[in-house]
Amino acid sequence: MNPSTNPFRIIHAEPGDAGRISPLFDAYRQFYRQPPDPAGALRFIAERLKANQSVIFLAVAGQEGNSEAVGFVQLYPSFSSVSMRPLWILNDLYVAPQTRKQGVGKALMESARHLALSTQSKGLILETAKDNYSAQNLYEQLGYKRDDEYYRYELSV
Repeated sequence: MNPSTNPFRIIHAEPGDAGRISPLFDAYRQFYRQPPDPAGALRFIAERLKANQSVIFLAVAGQEGNSEAVGFVQLYPSFSSVSMRPLWILNDLYVAPQTRKQGVGKALMESARHLALSTQSKGLILETAKDNYSAQNLYEQLGYKRDDEYYRYELSV
């Protein structure tokens, strides 16, 4: 994808970008049936970026200095014990409704792939809701394979 043909650009977010990311993050949480919490969303994103606990790529549309955040992807570092290599958990992907179907999600996913390559990782893992068909379609178009070998378990504490 030629960046000059895109009406948006992808940037590696820094702590100062938390205020631009947090409204998208709050909308992402609401998509997953969580109540709105703008202050909590800002706090969470700011803490992750400040502590260097996640990597966030932000899609912005418009000119430098007058741009609008239109999507983000957030990744958490992890490790694969079996392969003894780093691994990235692609935890959050969100594109604002008005900019969907314009390649934003694909560009964000490509930024995540480049991060995995540049850090010599085993790869990327992600999960999504069973009824999030548009995300599943994107992931499969990009070469992601659905795991049919392992079960996922969760313990809430």
